[in-house]
Amino acid sequence: MARAFAARLEHAAPSRLRESVGSAVETLHGLVAGLGLTPAELRASVAFLTDVGHHADDRRQEWVLLADVLGVSSLVEDLSAPRPAGATPNTVAGPFYRADAPDLPAGATISRDGKGEPLAVSGRVAALGGGPLAGAVVEVWQANGEGRYENQEPDRQPENNLRGRFRTDTQGRFAFRSVMPAGYALPADGPVGRLMAALGLALQRPAHLHFRVTANGHERLTTHVFDRDDPAIDGDAIFGVKPELKVEFRCTTAGRTVDVDFVLCPLRQG
Repeated sequence: MARAFAARLEHAAPSRLRESVGSAVETLHGLVAGLGLTPAELRASVAFLTDVGHHADDRRQEWVLLADVLGVSSLVEDLSAPRPAGATPNTVAGPFYRADAPDLPAGATISRDGKGEPLAVSGRVAALGGGPLAGAVVEVWQANGEGRYENQEPDRQPENNLRGRFRTDTQGRFAFRSVMPAGYALPADGPVGRLMAALGLALQRPAHLHFRVTANGHERLTTHVFDRDDPAIDGDAIFGVKPELKVEFRCTTAGRTVDVDFVLCPLRQG
């Protein structure tokens, strides 16, 4: 069957799409033949994929979650956004990113309900050579102290809770106030969660903050910083933890503080 499909593709114009579909079909046919997939198993597979689609909307993207837990998202990021020594590693945005986070002034709080242990965040954005990047846009989003994102709980958390967009100053610095995030398990109430449970695989993620940093003349950086003391630091369900992204959330009399540095790569030519 794979050969027959390949023969049909020979009449299509050469393209990346033809190459991709041909390779995918060849691999898929090999998998089906190797497993000896039954009609009942095929129907179950189609039902699972249909269920994933039913759980995808503008607030929750189950397809992204599936790619994340299978390690596909991390692999694609590593292949498409390689980072030289000294640059901050890229990671996946995850299923809870929203592009409409509000612009906020330096030092503002992103906690709109005031619930949780206070956290002061400061950071610096620099070029690969070390120079500060002024005017860089720093987007941040995170879970709350119960490990839940605002778009998971639209009836319990204020709109855009624990989300914000900041700009760096002339020294490349930014700062904001928040609350300490908790580690959490990925959603288990959908088809992806049920698949992981059936496989006996953990869904846990260590506590972290998400960042997306954009600066003129530089590649956009999407990354996390992780609490290096979190018990789940060595078992991230979506393979996002890298040594350079482990940071200390220091305890103070006023709560926690963390300082982060992001180093961006110049845009690649061509």
